[in-house]
Amino acid sequence: MTARRQTDSPRDSPAPGATLGTRGTEHRVTALTMAALLFVGGLMGSVNLAVGGGVRDGAAHWVYIGAMALCMLISVPLLLRERAGRSQTFALVLLGDLVYVVVAFCLRDPAHYATPLMLLFPAFVAAWFLGPWQLGINMLATVAACLAGLWNNYASGADLTIQTAVNAGMLNATAVGVFVLRRRIQRLLAATQALSSTDPLTGLSNRRFLTQQAPRMWRQARRDGTRVAAMVLDLDHFKRLNDAHGHAAGDAVLQAVAGALAATVRPADVLARTGGEELVVLGLVGDGTEAHHLAERLRAAVAASCTDDGHRVTASIGIALTRPVDGDDPGDALWRLIDRADAAMYEAKRLGRDRIAAVDLPSPRPARPVEAVPLPPADDAPQAETPASDVA
Repeated sequence: MTARRQTDSPRDSPAPGATLGTRGTEHRVTALTMAALLFVGGLMGSVNLAVGGGVRDGAAHWVYIGAMALCMLISVPLLLRERAGRSQTFALVLLGDLVYVVVAFCLRDPAHYATPLMLLFPAFVAAWFLGPWQLGINMLATVAACLAGLWNNYASGADLTIQTAVNAGMLNATAVGVFVLRRRIQRLLAATQALSSTDPLTGLSNRRFLTQQAPRMWRQARRDGTRVAAMVLDLDHFKRLNDAHGHAAGDAVLQAVAGALAATVRPADVLARTGGEELVVLGLVGDGTEAHHLAERLRAAVAASCTDDGHRVTASIGIALTRPVDGDDPGDALWRLIDRADAAMYEAKRLGRDRIAAVDLPSPRPARPVEAVPLPPADDAPQAETPASDVA
């Protein structure tokens, strides 16, 4: 992942704008919210059964009971699973519209006991958790549900049209307001998250983001059987450049270097500025040779970068590798790895700068099984010659 990070937006994500880190939480919030609304709605609707003469007799009475029971029953799997995607939420919202129509036809006086206010539940859920086109469909469904619920309450077509427009209009206007508010909150959260994980000068990731990516990279390395490579880059004679040309020139150099590195690293790598003129690249490699090739490309990119004023720098790069194993704490292991790469970087500076030095971290090996110790040969048995390769 480079400085130009992009956040995927899955089709079944319950909240537009949610990042990968918040998607699970959004699913859980959606499920618990829907479960609570369904259960409370079914429970409150059951109160009408205690009102004498409120529900029609015969089949309508049992249909009404079934509708209320269905609402409460659906809340159970949502509560247990604690997960509801966008398509599931959309289906439940439309079910809420349908339940309102059923209730309106089952009550003797729907204008009194089943006002369109009941549609606030599906309208709010649609506005908060669904995407634009799904909200649009639910707004049309709200108009149809209001029309069906009020159909038998007004003899005049004009009165029916006016009441439907007033009720559906208020519900949809409220839903649009909630939808706009939700998108505004999402944009503010996204901007805040970007600020908290981005270096303001270079636009690269910062130490916070680097630490956040460690669990993902350690997990992927264990799964793929690869190594994690940390490359620490330190710009050579950067203080001398600042002293000679000013901090503005130094900032311009950092920005030029950041742009060159961002265009060079691989899409899955993490490029971060950890402070001053030091940058870190974290990536997965098969072996040290692959890591060295990547580091050489980074070194060449820095050397080729140039500001508008013609200022150039070089970089000394240190490389360290590790093969993650089960039980590693990714955060601690990350900074241990970076410390080793940092030590290698200082070795590159000692050797003359604008070069690469590497240190490899061998993976911990499992304990070897205890082997049987052969008996010493008899005195008259010929002695085997010890191979030279076995001599320490």
